[in-house]
Amino acid sequence: MSKVIIVYWSGTGNTEKVAELIEKGAAGKGASVVRKTVGEASVDELSGYDVIAFGSPSMGVETIEEAEMEPFFTDAAPKLGGKKVAIFGSYGWGDGEWLRTWADRVRETGARLIGDGLAVHETPDDASSAECIAYGEKIASA
Repeated sequence: MSKVIIVYWSGTGNTEKVAELIEKGAAGKGASVVRKTVGEASVDELSGYDVIAFGSPSMGVETIEEAEMEPFFTDAAPKLGGKKVAIFGSYGWGDGEWLRTWADRVRETGARLIGDGLAVHETPDDASSAECIAYGEKIASA
């Protein structure tokens, strides 16, 4: 059974809903899952997990959230080499550039990125909710 930690930031609740659905998918495949906001998590605890999933909405000019998630991810990056990492989030505009940029940053750490990440437009609807659950299942099986 894999151990998964989901660390996310959510302003409107959309990314939180994505995190909950990913957790549901991973737990449904038998993973032991811990879900925390970035303010509740510590970089040091990440080493105790088989898979680390980071979540952030697209902010400003297509970046991850800058006050909490960016510094957390920057601190975690040197410790991600060889780890299985997933990224996800929600967006309201643009074309997902923030997720592609974040995926490149994850790859640069030497981590093994699971897929290309998951971007959900606004609040998950039925179709994107199913994608979130499927991504959680994929994370659990990575």
